[in-house]
Amino acid sequence: MPAQPSHNPPQPGSAALRADARENRDRILRAAREAYALHGIDVPISAIARRAGVGVATLYRRFPTRASLITEAFAEQLAECAGVLDEALEDPDPWRAFCSVFTKVSAMQAADRGFTHAFLARFPDDASYAGERDRAEEGLALLVRRAKEAGALRPDFHVSDVVLALLANNGVANGAQAESAAASRRLVGYLLESFRARPDVKQLPPPARLEVDRLGGAG
Repeated sequence: MPAQPSHNPPQPGSAALRADARENRDRILRAAREAYALHGIDVPISAIARRAGVGVATLYRRFPTRASLITEAFAEQLAECAGVLDEALEDPDPWRAFCSVFTKVSAMQAADRGFTHAFLARFPDDASYAGERDRAEEGLALLVRRAKEAGALRPDFHVSDVVLALLANNGVANGAQAESAAASRRLVGYLLESFRARPDVKQLPPPARLEVDRLGGAG
């Protein structure tokens, strides 16, 4: 007589249960990235759970806080930013390196509405995310210093002006998707021209020294 299939649910610690947990986690992250890209990071947790096809309780078992979900959803983008910076720091031309980073990060921002807040926010409870953020900030400050020392970047440029520029680009990128990418590229071109050092450059007002942890909006 052939053996009858078992109708017992997977036991705790079983391979089936672990696979199911991984699948739920992947679905939640995929849904979160899609929702953040369309609507920013203020999307309610319940909306992300519905998009993923899981219950809110299931989502919270995988990601106990809103910040933990955001940091995991944007970990890949942050790592990509860090890679862009690492590549630029190896470029012997400081101005080209600075322009490359600013252009690539702005393009990422235009493609994903949630990126700005995630990139500018601080998540002190996530050591790995904080470490990547610190490394990115140090690399950016070094790029700015090199470009200024080379005489390519205007001398009154402050590293916090990058945050100011990203916020300006965010306003453009939040428009209609069909036009936002082209508008972002146009704005980036204007901004880079204004950043370039020139003999007749006029002194700007003092830098706002924007603090990134106050601009992220991720609590």
